[in-house]
Amino acid sequence: MLSFLRPSLFVDSVLKLRPQTLTACGIRGLVLDLDNTLLPWGEEEFPRGLLAWLGEVRLAGLAACVVSNNKRRRVERLASALGVSWIHGAGKPRGRGFRAAMAIMGTAPRETAVVGDQIFTDVFGGNRLGLFTVLVTPMSNREFPGTRLVRLVEWLVLRRLGI
Repeated sequence: MLSFLRPSLFVDSVLKLRPQTLTACGIRGLVLDLDNTLLPWGEEEFPRGLLAWLGEVRLAGLAACVVSNNKRRRVERLASALGVSWIHGAGKPRGRGFRAAMAIMGTAPRETAVVGDQIFTDVFGGNRLGLFTVLVTPMSNREFPGTRLVRLVEWLVLRRLGI
């Protein structure tokens, strides 16, 4: 069971994730979580450097799609501002949102990476489908109240995994 919770890669920030590292692994598409991965939870402004990072992603030939459990208005507005495809109400860790993103990007599981801040949604969901999973440190301590509770269990699992 722990193998489904172990990310393929761990980085402190999405901005430290080098697109060349992903393309060297055969990755052609990125499924990107939104809150606490691309911007702090509940915020409306992207952090400095994110647009430049997405430019590097595009230059490396990677497709990108935001996949979020959040509501349509928020996801559509923010993903559109980034110029990427999006899926709202994804129901992660279920596979529907991941599969829809792969269909949009035209990628197969072995060519797709999931980048997110939660092991029980992003990493678990991606690993179950055979995707390359990248865990990032959450950008903020502010979160949905239910997520804060899950973080306690997540912390224990991360310690057990040695991350």
